[in-house]
Amino acid sequence: MAKSDMKTTLNDGDVKKFINSIENEKRKKDGFSTLKIMEEVTGLYPKMWGTSIVGFGQYHYKYESGREGDFFMVGFSPRKQNLTIYIMPGFDRYETLMSKLGKYKTGKSCLYINKLEDVDMKVLKELINESFLYMKKKYDKD
Repeated sequence: MAKSDMKTTLNDGDVKKFINSIENEKRKKDGFSTLKIMEEVTGLYPKMWGTSIVGFGQYHYKYESGREGDFFMVGFSPRKQNLTIYIMPGFDRYETLMSKLGKYKTGKSCLYINKLEDVDMKVLKELINESFLYMKKKYDKD
């Protein structure tokens, strides 16, 4: 069984110190706003994953190839070029929400937002909540 050798692993980094280290004041403000939203939606305490991602919750995955590892259920990173929000299930199941969200780009599980004013905050909260609930239902086997 191959354990993942990912660099993005859970650590004891200080979330607020990380966000405060963001040079771009707008990105820093959006980071703190996103932190508050995710704390409210998940009811969980934020944790650092790697050096630049704030994650909430944790799940264990195992692929048919034998590769396995742990990752956060929902998270974000206030990066230099944009605010990245990690929607782990991807976006296919959220087509209706995405159509109402506003201005954004996506990758496989990444939602790229230039600034929070570009999106409908109510829709963003709903997207984060739906994604988090999906991950909890899929991976919480307690």
